[in-house]
Amino acid sequence: MQADCELIKAVLDGEKEAFAELVSRYERPVRAIAINILGDHHNVQDAVQDAFVASYQNLCMLRNRDSFGPWLMKITQRCALDWAERRPKMAPLETTPAAATEKPNGRLDEESEGLLSAVVKLPEAERQVVMLRYFAQHNVKEVAEIAGRSVGTVTKQLSRAHKRLRKILKESEI
Repeated sequence: MQADCELIKAVLDGEKEAFAELVSRYERPVRAIAINILGDHHNVQDAVQDAFVASYQNLCMLRNRDSFGPWLMKITQRCALDWAERRPKMAPLETTPAAATEKPNGRLDEESEGLLSAVVKLPEAERQVVMLRYFAQHNVKEVAEIAGRSVGTVTKQLSRAHKRLRKILKESEI
């Protein structure tokens, strides 16, 4: 598997197929961030598309090619927030980020489904950092950059989220 910096170089050299690989690699975490912000799956699709278009158009301005993932996540967050401001308020669909955790056959096993339903019950700030950390597989520093919070704040939110998840999962067993 090629590194992000190699794919970016290929894209900048005119190989558009290389960007398709980046889209494939980052589609789930980008979708998870948009779902977390918007909830409405139609707006999520639009925000995700806008994020990838903006990243493609501005790829030449990325200074550190190794930081493509966090850079894309920031773009996604901005695009989703823009869509949230633009669209009239509608009743959101259930905000389960299933698209971010589906297996190739589109199904979740029982354990994953239970964990996902517990994550959705977390307060928004904690849900966001959990999704970025575990669903999008970012390290704590990247989560802090994407969320616009300090590393200490993210660490504390993850700790609180872990405690809440343990409690939610324990209650669901009873």
